[in-house]
Amino acid sequence: MGKTTLALQFLMEGVRLGERVLYITLSETREELAMVAESHGWTLDGIDLYELSAMEDLLDGESENTVFHPSEVELTETTKALIGIVEQVQPSRAVFDSLSEMRLLARDALRYRRQILALKQYFTGKRCTVLLLDDQTSEPGDLQLQSIAHGVLLLEQLPTSFGVDRRRFRVQKLRGVSFRSGYHDLGMLTGGMRIYPRLIAAEHRQSVGNHSVSSGVAALDELLGGGLDEGVSTLLLGPAGAGKSTIAIRYAVAAAERGDRAALYSFEETPRTLYKRCRGLGIDLEKYVRSGHVIVQHIDPAELTPGEFIHQVREDVRSGEVKIVAIDSLNGYLNAMPEERFLILQLHELLSFLGQQGISTILVVAQHGMLGANMASPVDVSYLADTVILFRLYEFEGHLKQAISVVKRRGGQHDRSIRELRLGENGGIGIGPPLESLHGVFTGVPRESTIDVSRTSP
Repeated sequence: MGKTTLALQFLMEGVRLGERVLYITLSETREELAMVAESHGWTLDGIDLYELSAMEDLLDGESENTVFHPSEVELTETTKALIGIVEQVQPSRAVFDSLSEMRLLARDALRYRRQILALKQYFTGKRCTVLLLDDQTSEPGDLQLQSIAHGVLLLEQLPTSFGVDRRRFRVQKLRGVSFRSGYHDLGMLTGGMRIYPRLIAAEHRQSVGNHSVSSGVAALDELLGGGLDEGVSTLLLGPAGAGKSTIAIRYAVAAAERGDRAALYSFEETPRTLYKRCRGLGIDLEKYVRSGHVIVQHIDPAELTPGEFIHQVREDVRSGEVKIVAIDSLNGYLNAMPEERFLILQLHELLSFLGQQGISTILVVAQHGMLGANMASPVDVSYLADTVILFRLYEFEGHLKQAISVVKRRGGQHDRSIRELRLGENGGIGIGPPLESLHGVFTGVPRESTIDVSRTSP
């Protein structure tokens, strides 16, 4: 679960600050702790470490064994021995690992509670912060320790159907402190534990301008009534191969051409295939990646947690003047974490946060199916987006063509016509005139209209 790693990081920070720290282990040996430290590239230098075998001479017993037998040692004598070590070291930080051993010594809940209360009262006047580790194996559902301690930090590990297990962290109790409640994703990395705090968009409110965000393609900006609004979220919705990713990349490149920065998170394509596809469309994405104006991150779905992904987005946004964030695609985002029940709520928080930072977010969603008007989406997130751009494939005169239309724009008026989308021209994108002569474009097999468009009223 990471209890030992957390405890060692807690003590190492004390060493870094010049404090005296103490680790008392009742269950693990010095060699085992050294192995944990070595796996993270650490040493135990500066940490006063005492294991049970080193304290046997302090306990009242005749046994010369080096193995701890709870039934042979009284809890009171063990507690006295621990206090004796604390008096000798006088630490500012201390770790007891683990209290399950003391619970076994106590034999009953009342005696265990009295001993823990005694330890609590002892440390109250010592100006020593104590971390008590408990693996919750002695008595399932035993809340004696939790009711006494000032704070309770809960570490959990959840198996998934595929990929890495998910670890999470929760502050269950912390007296006198306004803490962030709820679950926070937790990563066990080489170098220690990393916690990704749950995002609360309301904590990051700031004033946002009212500027338009251009795509660098005049016809596309015209279709959107002048361009996207700053700080809005835009949903690109359509079947595979309709041009959604190309539009998202076009906005990222346009931001780079203006001297701003953009971040593109790809769940499907690797950077190599992405660069190759862009070169075929006349878009030199790789040039802007090398210059640092565009950040391209390939997300591995099997290794991802929602908190880690959101943390990565926040870090990239904080690192510079990022104006565009593109997620390609939400299908990959949802498929990466199929067992998460509140992904849409987390996505709502992320979009709110980015919007409050004045960042325009582009979300790509691939619908199921290729041709036809009644294609299904894996999830309905259109209500989250300020702008919705719809893409369709249609057959005409023996050719497969692409169509684009703006369905929704909260920031103002927009062109409601359906237009042909041509890829590979004008920096990768070309927008044709309204398809007024065709009827049923969204069905996938349109026919030429018999209505005289020039004589109809608007």
